Order: sequence, then structure tokens, then C-alpha cells
Amino acid sequence: MATLKDVKVGESATVAKLNGTGALKRRIMDMGLTKGTHVYVKKVAPLGDPIELTVRGYELSIRRDEAANVEVTDVRTGE
Repeated sequence: MATLKDVKVGESATVAKLNGTGALKRRIMDMGLTKGTHVYVKKVAPLGDPIELTVRGYELSIRRDEAANVEVTDVRTGE
């Protein structure tokens, strides 16, 4: 299954599942990335880390290794 780090700039997706355990999973959930949430990839830094997302109406920057723990579905172009 695709992860959030695989989604390209200008594409959107829906969070399907959170991997990881303990503090990492709680941190991702506290940022608003929960199952069923719509995510739009706005920008990626020049060296690829971090990724800037639009989630629930706000801007969020997340590291690529954290994004690898977020499985997504319904990847499509546009917001």
C-alpha cells in the first residue's frame, strides 16, 4: 500500500492506516493525521525533507520517516 511519503506535490490522499507504536503513533495522531483524514501535499523541501501538507484546514510539516508510517488510499491529483 502507498504511504504519505510516496504522494507527489499537488496530489491528495486519504489516510487509511497508521503504522508504528507508542509515542510515534500518538505524535502522528496528535498532528491530526487520523484514519479517514483528507491530506493534500503542498510542497516538498529541496532535499526532500520535510513535506508540507494541508490537513484539516491548516499547514503541517512532517518528516519523510514519519510520513512513511502513514498508509494512504485514493491518491489523486488536486485538492
